[in-house]
Amino acid sequence: MRVGLTRFKRPLRYLMALLYVVAGSFHFVVPDLYVQIVPPVLPAPLALVYLSGVAEIAVGLGLLVPRTRSYAAWATIALLVAIFPANVYMAVSMVTIEGAPGGGDPSVLARWARLPLQGVLILWAYWYTD
Repeated sequence: MRVGLTRFKRPLRYLMALLYVVAGSFHFVVPDLYVQIVPPVLPAPLALVYLSGVAEIAVGLGLLVPRTRSYAAWATIALLVAIFPANVYMAVSMVTIEGAPGGGDPSVLARWARLPLQGVLILWAYWYTD
C-alpha cells in the first residue's frame, strides 16, 4: 500500500503548497473574515491574522523548495497547532462569520469537522518531514 501512495506524494505536495499559499493570501484579501474567529483572549487579532497569513504563504512556498521542504513541513505542523484554538473557538462559541459567502453561519457539523481535519492536515504535513 505504501508504494501506491508514494506516487501521489509529489502531486499532493504541490496541491498542499497551493492550498497554503491561497489560504494565506486570503488573510490579506479578506482579513475581516479571519479576525472574527480569533479568540477574544488573544491580543491584536488583525496582526495575528496577517501573521498567520504570512506563515501560511511561507510554508506553502517552503514546501516547493527541496532544501526547505522538511523545515516547511515542520513549520506547517506548528502553524496548524497554533491556529487550532481559533477553530475550537469557532466551534464552541458558534461564531457567525459576517460577510462570508453563504451567510457565514456554518452548520454545527461543519464547525466541528474542522477540528479533526486539523489532524489530517498535520499528518499530511508530517509526510514531508523526511
